[in-house]
Amino acid sequence: MKFISWNVNGLRACMGKGFMDFFNAEDADFFCLQETKLQPDQINLELPGYQQFWHSAQRKGYSGTAIFTKYQPLSVSYGMDDYVDDEGRLITLEFEKFYLITSYSPNSKEGLARIDYRMDFEDKLRTYMLKLAQTKPVILCGDLNVAHNEIDLKNPKTNRMNPGFSDQEREKFGMLLDAGHTDTFRHLYPDLEGAYSWWSYRFKAREKNAGWRIDYFVVSDSLKDQIKDAKIRSDIFGSDHCPVVLELDI
Repeated sequence: MKFISWNVNGLRACMGKGFMDFFNAEDADFFCLQETKLQPDQINLELPGYQQFWHSAQRKGYSGTAIFTKYQPLSVSYGMDDYVDDEGRLITLEFEKFYLITSYSPNSKEGLARIDYRMDFEDKLRTYMLKLAQTKPVILCGDLNVAHNEIDLKNPKTNRMNPGFSDQEREKFGMLLDAGHTDTFRHLYPDLEGAYSWWSYRFKAREKNAGWRIDYFVVSDSLKDQIKDAKIRSDIFGSDHCPVVLELDI
């Protein structure tokens, strides 16, 4: 099965930059989006063969997630347990053999102004995933807004304690992995440098490949041996992020 995750940084804008060409060419089983920045009634998206699930922020033009799937889910939920998800950050689909979660994790903002909110989100997400995993394996994808280790961004020394590379955020991601989860890309490519999924629009960052790897597929450890491939599609434009791909033998 092929899974794709992409922070499109505004789906309507991305539609004008080749989104459908990529979508059709990849023919993925599951296509997950973050930062859709729309309400479902603001777009007429026809995707034959796919069911569409949308979770939009109450604030228009902000955040939002979506999952397009070829398969009928057993259940669908938005947000997680006691987390009030009025920013459209999380969707969970349940299938026979796994749960699929897409997350647009909160940015901790300049000066880590939103770090407490972010830490609470991380704790709730980890608890939520562990609860689901008591029933069946979990696949988490999305813009998780953290570069875990120094290898995961171009300039780690100058970015330490900046949003997305604070000690607190990196520690929480490590706790998620230690709780029984695998970073699929690093599982296959533990030492690969220069593999990034986001680049600033400033300073010709993408041209120079001065980026960050903040988009992930994280799976329950029980699925580790079923990982066939994990890719970062830096050749695909249309957003300040590029798509990431997971192929699982499941």
